[in-house]
Amino acid sequence: MNLPVNPPILPMLAKRVDDVPSTGDWIFEPKWDGFRVLIFRDGEEILIQSRDEKALNRYFPDMLDPLRAQLPERCVLDGELVIAREGRLDFDALQLRIHPAASRVKLLSGQMPASVIFFDLLCVDDRDLRGEPFATRRTELESLLVGATPPVHITPATRDRSTAVDWFRRFEGAGLDGVVAKPSHDSYHPDKRVMLKIKHERDCDCVVAGFRWYKDAVGKEVGSLLLGLFNESGALQHVGVCASFSKQKRRELIEFLSPYRENALAEHPWKDWAGAQGEVAQRMPGAQSRWSQGKDLSWEPLRPELVVEVAYEHMQAGRFRHMAQFRRWRSDKEPRRCTYAQLEVVPPEELKTIFALGR
Repeated sequence: MNLPVNPPILPMLAKRVDDVPSTGDWIFEPKWDGFRVLIFRDGEEILIQSRDEKALNRYFPDMLDPLRAQLPERCVLDGELVIAREGRLDFDALQLRIHPAASRVKLLSGQMPASVIFFDLLCVDDRDLRGEPFATRRTELESLLVGATPPVHITPATRDRSTAVDWFRRFEGAGLDGVVAKPSHDSYHPDKRVMLKIKHERDCDCVVAGFRWYKDAVGKEVGSLLLGLFNESGALQHVGVCASFSKQKRRELIEFLSPYRENALAEHPWKDWAGAQGEVAQRMPGAQSRWSQGKDLSWEPLRPELVVEVAYEHMQAGRFRHMAQFRRWRSDKEPRRCTYAQLEVVPPEELKTIFALGR
């Protein structure tokens, strides 16, 4: 490629804050939950680059023709690949695309086609726009894609804080992560956290049914706690982990968890995970998949008698979408009361409504 901005280049990033900013000159956008991508076009050549500089073309062949048909001949755009199903974003379906078999990717491309939502423009023709204010880049993006049709979209944007707060509340039901605030006068800074992101966070009480050792201190420090919730039939489902403990806390946890390690596997609800298959195996804490990339997923069982309160962003397919954060122990709560029923259910917001706002 011979563009003013050539690959690879890292995308601009955001740092997390607790609330939508009330002062300053910001442009607000919904925060999409998908694969962040930079898309380069030079004539017939298209490159879909991931945020870690890998080419994704082979996993999203369904996107190549629409991009050639709708993007300018020479350009670089910043955006998000998503898959929408049943009125909401489906990140699990998106992950399924990263498959080694081309035949499988082709099948999924037909069954669950992807979309791209653009929110920034880095260059067009021979013009490098990275030094221009974001407000200018946004105006140029809208002009370039004024006639865009699915699967190509422009993200909604507003300068009105009350609208952004409303988006934060309503759009979660469609699977969006929250809201992003971008300085309207700032240039594009690759790999720098100059934007702000405001993400959803809730509390949940979970059963602690096991742990993993810290990767660099096996037998000396606890790395993460394995969390479970009881479903309607009374089975304890593995829903994720909580971690990010300090070094001191990782060492203290060994002594704290020691009594619950005694005879833990004898009647443990997850003791047969190694022989499980299919979806059941994926829900177990030690199951390998192509996402684990050879990581050591071995775990130490604990009698499921401890309850912990954690903070999480949102659930997807019955699991925490991201790693949960430890809040406190709940010695006052019975493990059996840790069920899915405690989780807040957010009414869905139709994605077609959100997409329409960007037109």
